[in-house]
Amino acid sequence: MSAKARNAATTPRCPCGSGLAYVGCCGRFHAGAIAPDARALMRSRYCAYVLGNEAYLNATWHSTTRPARLDLASGPATQWLGLDVRRHVVTGENSALVEFVARVRVGGRAQRLHETSRFVREEGCWYYVDGERRERGASD
Repeated sequence: MSAKARNAATTPRCPCGSGLAYVGCCGRFHAGAIAPDARALMRSRYCAYVLGNEAYLNATWHSTTRPARLDLASGPATQWLGLDVRRHVVTGENSALVEFVARVRVGGRAQRLHETSRFVREEGCWYYVDGERRERGASD
């Protein structure tokens, strides 16, 4: 568990923006509980990025699209500023889409990541597959 994750366990609110305590929100998924749907998995993955929880990100990334290496500590300093889940669409019994906007500051420069992500459920567990990013200026 990263130092950020240990600190979040004592933080009253979850970084995903739900307004709930971390322990009762994304913290339970980071501790091993199974996300009930793609929206919950999306929120918990955002939270994992905020906390630098690479193990959780790898474990919830579908094996067919998971990068060989994930190194959040390399590159410019990143500060996650907020998450807005725009929509959650169940596309099949074991598939869903989640559209979101994440605000982030990278190397001191504010950015928005607007993406529609694909998720699949296998053996009861949801996995992130991939996402299509929307360029700024696209219909919001």
